[in-house]
Amino acid sequence: MPKKLKIRLSMFILLGWVLLLLGDRVDELRVYQGASIAVYAIAIGSIVLLTGYSGQISLGQGALMAVGGYVAALASFEFGVPFWAGFILAALFSGIFGGLLGIAAARLSGPYLAGTTLALAVGLPSLANQFPILGGEQGLYFDIGMPPAILGESFTQYKWFYWIAVLVALIAFFLLSNLLSSRYGRTWRGIGSNETAIALSGSNPQSLKILAFTLSSALAGLSGALLVMTISTASPSAFPLALSLSVVTGAVIAGVSSLKGVIFGSVILVAIPEVADSISHQVGDSLRISSTLPGLLISILLVFAVLVTPNGPGENLRHLLHKGRSHK
Repeated sequence: MPKKLKIRLSMFILLGWVLLLLGDRVDELRVYQGASIAVYAIAIGSIVLLTGYSGQISLGQGALMAVGGYVAALASFEFGVPFWAGFILAALFSGIFGGLLGIAAARLSGPYLAGTTLALAVGLPSLANQFPILGGEQGLYFDIGMPPAILGESFTQYKWFYWIAVLVALIAFFLLSNLLSSRYGRTWRGIGSNETAIALSGSNPQSLKILAFTLSSALAGLSGALLVMTISTASPSAFPLALSLSVVTGAVIAGVSSLKGVIFGSVILVAIPEVADSISHQVGDSLRISSTLPGLLISILLVFAVLVTPNGPGENLRHLLHKGRSHK
């Protein structure tokens, strides 16, 4: 095993150990939020791969998350598939769906691709109402079962969600970070900056774009399956258009061209509902305000980030830290 790979693996194992220990030392709300951060991190990572590296703009990751969520729930609810196998199937089927979409997407660019994926995010989740097997508006119940008895009686269901989400996220990011540092990652970056040069070098930009779309869709589907796990239901209301916009906002905040800010973007997205809840209490605890304010805050945050820090605050912070170290 190459030295860099050993170091990266050791860092991921150490990080995983710290995170799992942390889950035993915080309350139930923070544990649930930790699981949500892991879910968002995978979804944001899918955009980093797709947009930050291959240069394809997608506003429809929520629809791909819906594909993964429904596949995992359907596999468990109808066929009794173990939850871990459901996660694998979610990534597989979402990847296949994304690959087919990527064939068309490879011919589109800029606002045309963004508009197409946006339409997908609006229309796809609502299609579940047309198929009784998908549970209609109520959706499908997704139960992964109680934690193993060996973990003890004090090990709650939310801790079980947290452990699963964190482990899956760590594995996904270990594989993704190695992929993006490989020849494929470098070629995708080249496509994003100069597709003609990549074609002249002997590579096929269209095939590589489709591959990026496929892998990005698989990651989005995996995050959708984890999301369904944390809320125990796959339904159209779990995958609204706001979810796609939230993931895009998180990616912009994180710095869409780097994985290093993904956790920062995820934490911001999880914190927004708490901020909105606090504001709604200050102005009278209006139900209308508390339901619409999170979406408004996300929209404002996205516009502000694009106007003030186009590369994302996370990416700018990384450059500042790198610049500071180079001066020493």
